[in-house]
Amino acid sequence: MRKALRWLLTLTMLIGTVSAASAATAAETDVTAGTDIKERLLSVPGMSLLEEKPYTGYRFFVLEYTQPVDHRRPSRGTFQQRITVLHKDVARPTVFFTGGYNVSTTPRRSEPTQIVDGNQVSMEYRFFTPSRPDPADWSTLDIWQAASDQHRIHRALEGIYPKKWISTGGSKGGMTATYYERFYPRDMDGVVAYVAPNDVVNKEDSAYDRFFREVGTEECRTRLNGVQREALVRREALSRKYEALAAKNGYTFDTIGSLDRAYEAVVLDYVWGFWQYGSVADCAQIPADAENATDDEIWTSVDTISGFSFYTDQGLSPYTPYYYQAGTQLGAPTIRFPHIEKKYVRYGYQPPRHFVPRSIPMTFDRRAMRDVDTWVRHNARRMLFVYGENDPWGAEPFRIGRGARDSYVMTAPGMNHGADVAGLVDEERALATARILDWAGVAPDAVKADPAGAKPLAKFDRKLDVRDIEREPALHR
Repeated sequence: MRKALRWLLTLTMLIGTVSAASAATAAETDVTAGTDIKERLLSVPGMSLLEEKPYTGYRFFVLEYTQPVDHRRPSRGTFQQRITVLHKDVARPTVFFTGGYNVSTTPRRSEPTQIVDGNQVSMEYRFFTPSRPDPADWSTLDIWQAASDQHRIHRALEGIYPKKWISTGGSKGGMTATYYERFYPRDMDGVVAYVAPNDVVNKEDSAYDRFFREVGTEECRTRLNGVQREALVRREALSRKYEALAAKNGYTFDTIGSLDRAYEAVVLDYVWGFWQYGSVADCAQIPADAENATDDEIWTSVDTISGFSFYTDQGLSPYTPYYYQAGTQLGAPTIRFPHIEKKYVRYGYQPPRHFVPRSIPMTFDRRAMRDVDTWVRHNARRMLFVYGENDPWGAEPFRIGRGARDSYVMTAPGMNHGADVAGLVDEERALATARILDWAGVAPDAVKADPAGAKPLAKFDRKLDVRDIEREPALHR
């Protein structure tokens, strides 16, 4: 089973005005329709080409786009943000994708892009290298600034891709798509947010404890809990293996504070990580009798699921922007461990502050997620939230209220953090597909008349349609 980096998964209360530079962008990109698509993209002020990669039926471009470090104060400088464009046809709809982390420079097609048979613009989230300002003013890393990045990219490209636009993303990317809609609700024609956590009250996490009491089967939960407890019982012996691993690979622990803290963090991620990317069927790989398992069996199980390299400085560094946001706006889940005696747990779930270098200041904004949650409940329009039944992150989902219109929350039975529309029950899968097609303006007449027959317009492509959700660190808050 793939290693699960459990928790990676913002908000200024003011909505800034669009700068004059961004307002002018859309008009400046509306060039002659007959021009080659690469020339049209490069005609956008601030856009430069890094690479073009061939893919049958598409043109794929890796680009850099000049963005303000601070959208409220454009004079404070700029940085280069990576984006990619999977181009099919300017007459097709466009899907705006972000995973909330680094952008893939390999051609990929999100599920909504396959459903609508369209183009795809993908954005690297600000502060994930190389899309990081230099010097880095971390106070400009928040959900409004990131949403403004998307808004400005959309304004730059809507003249080239004039048909309908849908935003999407999974996990932190699903959160990002939701925040974008909250701040710029007129940009997109629909939103498909996959497995998007919604931590409204950072200090109230009982929903996660209820989830872990009920998920899967009793046998599977017992196996997982047994291995997790035994890894802490054998902390001294297994820590020696960890020390040897660190010495061999040059791992250091300055950010988290010590190898012992890192060891416990990895072990406490174990059960969460299993359910995030595993299934009941994978329980057969978990030692059934943890107390009588060998040290190597316990170590291997924990390392396979959580990854002992993750809480090293080298493992944490690429995810500093995520941990910063978790500790300033997003929040992070805390769970209890009733199956482990207190004497074996020295630190518990450590807060995001422990995973960000102390040189970076952090202050948590309690208003951020409540603002987004309230807006979604009362103002959602053409939004679809998809969750997995066995995904811990779905324990605190987005919900829609009476003020929402043409919006849905659906759960795929038995699925984990990779839940998608294809995994929904038949009736919901057809409805979700039909609504996405309609929002994109490409629903066939037959589907408009009867959503039950709705299917993706593009055939599945084994290479292009890889569902590669970011392997997110299991950050404990």
